[in-house]
Amino acid sequence: MSGTVSLDVSGAVAFVTLSHPGKFNAMSRAMWHALRAVFESVQQDCALRAVLVRGEGGHFCAGGDISEYAAFRFDEASLRDFHEREVWGGLQAMLACDLPIIAQIEGNCMGAGVEIASCCDLRLASDTARFGAPIARLGFPMAPREAALVIRAVGELTAREMLLSAAVLGAAELKQRGFLNQVVPAADLQGAADACLDRIRPLAPQATRLNKQTFRALSPVLAHEMAADLVANAYDYAPSAEHREGVTAFIDKRSPQFSD
Repeated sequence: MSGTVSLDVSGAVAFVTLSHPGKFNAMSRAMWHALRAVFESVQQDCALRAVLVRGEGGHFCAGGDISEYAAFRFDEASLRDFHEREVWGGLQAMLACDLPIIAQIEGNCMGAGVEIASCCDLRLASDTARFGAPIARLGFPMAPREAALVIRAVGELTAREMLLSAAVLGAAELKQRGFLNQVVPAADLQGAADACLDRIRPLAPQATRLNKQTFRALSPVLAHEMAADLVANAYDYAPSAEHREGVTAFIDKRSPQFSD
């Protein structure tokens, strides 16, 4: 099973659920396509007032589905297509959504999970949630558009810590640093999410959508406005030995051996 991104609507709220059993809801390529389709559908539904994004089985999203990586990551063209079209297509659909998006985060929120959470307007987490982007252990960097998105949401200091030292941070720390709006005991997370939705539902829907459009217009240098040369050269590392070693070692369940 390659995982799913499901959409359920109840009480003018769209519930978007990430599900990839056995992989802590790691994002497969099929899931990135589904994420885009779901949010494009949500954007067209004028009856909706809010979106709640959550993971299944006690986790938000543990990153990307690394078991798929060997099939495409070592070719520059296919790697570029993956990040620029598949991943960014899903994230951009979230960013373009005019509804308030709430992230309900528990368990692992790593890599792709941090990127998805960064697209949300409000972020609620259980006190046991863990955050990071330790992809340096896999031998590759974060794609430029995705890095710009994460830096804007978590702050440059935290992004550097996650990407350059593979730090994994707890919810309390991320709340203190301004990434999370609220941290509650795991047993209270659903109640906190419900209370947040109850505050949003009665608000003026047109004003809410206009506010979202204003936030987008006022955002500093959005990811799609990045320097063309940075994006153009971003995937040159695809065939490198370091990249291949990091991904292969993870799949083989061994420690990678990176040389100078």
